[in-house]
Amino acid sequence: MSTGTAAESAMRGGTAVVDLRSDTVTRPTRAMREAMLAAPLGDDVFGDDPSVNALQERIAGLLGFEAALFVPTGTQGNLCALLAHCQRGDEYIVGQQQHCYRWEGGGAAVFGSVQPQPLEHQPDGSLALADIEAAIKPDDPHFARTRLLALENTLGGKVMQMAYLEQATALAQRRGLGRHLDGARLFNAAVAQAQAQGSGSDAFAQARRIASLFDSVSVCFSKGLGAPAGSALCGSRELVARARRVRKMAGGAMRQAGMLAAAASHALDAHVERLAQDHALARRLADGLAGIEGLQVEPPQTNIVFVDLTGPARQRSAALLDHLAQAGVLATGLYRLRFVTHLDVEQAGIDRAIDALRAFLRA
Repeated sequence: MSTGTAAESAMRGGTAVVDLRSDTVTRPTRAMREAMLAAPLGDDVFGDDPSVNALQERIAGLLGFEAALFVPTGTQGNLCALLAHCQRGDEYIVGQQQHCYRWEGGGAAVFGSVQPQPLEHQPDGSLALADIEAAIKPDDPHFARTRLLALENTLGGKVMQMAYLEQATALAQRRGLGRHLDGARLFNAAVAQAQAQGSGSDAFAQARRIASLFDSVSVCFSKGLGAPAGSALCGSRELVARARRVRKMAGGAMRQAGMLAAAASHALDAHVERLAQDHALARRLADGLAGIEGLQVEPPQTNIVFVDLTGPARQRSAALLDHLAQAGVLATGLYRLRFVTHLDVEQAGIDRAIDALRAFLRA
């Protein structure tokens, strides 16, 4: 399962580091770097970078939209979407744990005076339909104007089920709301969904199926797809035109961005179907930790594994990340650890992480 980057892994005390903090830590493969060097370039602010234009046309077509906008980060893609859908004094309905609410600095409120209406998640990561319905404000000057439902797929590695997405987006449409999907890991969801469907289903078809339920979708290229930077916001021509203005104000209009766009295009060619390998490694990690006293493992659906520390192990949690780092394994968390597999992780690294956790709990 070598990707051409394993040999370039960071070293700590002579040991290759297994970096499971996030799938954002990937480095471009040799083939991706060659594609970046070969990319024809122009000035994207003037709209004449051919590599950016080709990527935007491609991802829009793949997901069934009229247009797309290449942006530096997923955070900026979501910000452009929220401010393209909403005006000052509007609000969007969102989950408490969704990235565009919890982890993006409150950008819509800070830059756009757009109010979030956060809701609690159900155990499967969804927002209860009754909660969404109840959160929609009446047309009354006492309230912010409810304009948008924002969902995320995957959420913490959980795949939002199609039946739920259909019901939630139909509710939003019936109540006159726009529908935005934070699809930072959309292709992880699509690969898992295609595997569940069995033979005859492919990830691109499933990604388009999911995207068809939304007015806008943001997709990240720098997570599991392995590009060094970049996301795309897809939507109608009118929405993307509004988002382009927001991108300019936010400082996200780049010049010769074609090198980054070429990396993203290569990722679409080479790194989508292989996400199944990341999912398999996540399951291997979860299976290897299951049943160990002091650990409660949440079975992964895609490439993210959550492990809760219990009992005496919880009292020693502050020392665990240091222990793992000494063993050449990087993770995040305290009482709840998060491990994320990606294209720079191989089976040997997963086995080392399992061994390091076992050693800590035996000590």
